[in-house]
Amino acid sequence: MHELGIVFHMVDLLERVGKENELTRIQRVVLDLGEVSGVLEDQLQDCWKWASAKHDLLNGAELAVNRIPAVTVCNACGRTYGTVAHGRICPHCESPDTVLLRGNEMEVREVEAY
Repeated sequence: MHELGIVFHMVDLLERVGKENELTRIQRVVLDLGEVSGVLEDQLQDCWKWASAKHDLLNGAELAVNRIPAVTVCNACGRTYGTVAHGRICPHCESPDTVLLRGNEMEVREVEAY
């Protein structure tokens, strides 16, 4: 379960941000999560609830997940398409010369605190 490791990393990051900005409580964290990141949102939420409850700064904080759709570009024809629906082979020209543009990211977008 790598979701727990991800949450530990997020907690460390948020603790540093809280200290640098003299925050007393974080209420909400918005996370951009790519559709093909390999992270299971339900497990991430479970790990977040467990780990955040152990830190005064994060206790009770909501983790909101913003799903980022996976998009691939074809180097042969230059067109983009939905990765999950079509996979690695371009549905327009059937070329395998494709590159994932987005959908694999995981980034803290926003922190609501006081």
